[in-house]
Amino acid sequence: MRNCPKCPVETVTDPTQVVYEDYYHPQVVQVVHHVEVVRRHHCVPVPQHIYTYSVRDEMCGTAGIMRSSRRR
Repeated sequence: MRNCPKCPVETVTDPTQVVYEDYYHPQVVQVVHHVEVVRRHHCVPVPQHIYTYSVRDEMCGTAGIMRSSRRR
């Protein structure tokens, strides 16, 4: 923190936002809903994920340098 430069403070002002306060008053309205229940049965495929792995070793980096130094 000792090496941090002292930057001037900037002020940014957003445009004014309008906030509405809505007040609601209940009004009773009777609504009749007729409901018919139909039971439908479906077969749905459910994926069962199976993973297989293979592991392989590769020699990288210093192995190439060691080969070249042995030839000298």
